[in-house]
Amino acid sequence: MKQELQQPIKPEGMPEIRCMFPVPVYATNRDLVVEKENEKEKKEIEDIIKEGMRENILNLQTVNSRIFDTKLHNLKEFCEQHIKIFVKEIINPKEDLDFYITQSWINLSKPGHSHPKHFHNNSILSGIYYIATVEDDGVCFYDPNVKLKHFLNFESKEVIPINMSESLMSINTRDLLIFPSWLEHSVEPNPKATTNRISLSFNTFTKGTFGNHLNLNELILS
Repeated sequence: MKQELQQPIKPEGMPEIRCMFPVPVYATNRDLVVEKENEKEKKEIEDIIKEGMRENILNLQTVNSRIFDTKLHNLKEFCEQHIKIFVKEIINPKEDLDFYITQSWINLSKPGHSHPKHFHNNSILSGIYYIATVEDDGVCFYDPNVKLKHFLNFESKEVIPINMSESLMSINTRDLLIFPSWLEHSVEPNPKATTNRISLSFNTFTKGTFGNHLNLNELILS
């Protein structure tokens, strides 16, 4: 998709730096006002964890990888609402696409645990909802163009947003992040953590028609 034509370069004046291809990371927070609903959801999350966890390299994941199919309906609706906003405001597709959550699972990181750098296969958009965070918590995202930037193997004197290869994003309890599934991310061990860090991750795909039959690139997913 082409963006709108940018303003022409000024013939005189100070030079400017333009960021041409940013990667969107959508962030919002869910404020649970109703305490009764909060306690009900908390109990359901505890029950899901008790159903079984499995080791996932440097952390734990629930055995159930389709939580939203039968559980946490209100949280699922919240995530779906913001997936729709992301699709409308950022992707802005010409086609009528129906994005839906494919898999969803809970991650549990004990003090000293971490999440190695990874991305999500077979998914278009991925999301993380933070059920319980720890002190100075964050998630690190990696520039997909870092190999091209380091082709000549030189280092910058000063790290600024336009030349950094990774960016640490602070997160808090009840934050929701949505981002392209191909965007690599990780969580480093937190030396200040004294409690468990709990998050719910999900992947998405879409139904609809892509391409055009006249161009011989039509794809119908239903």
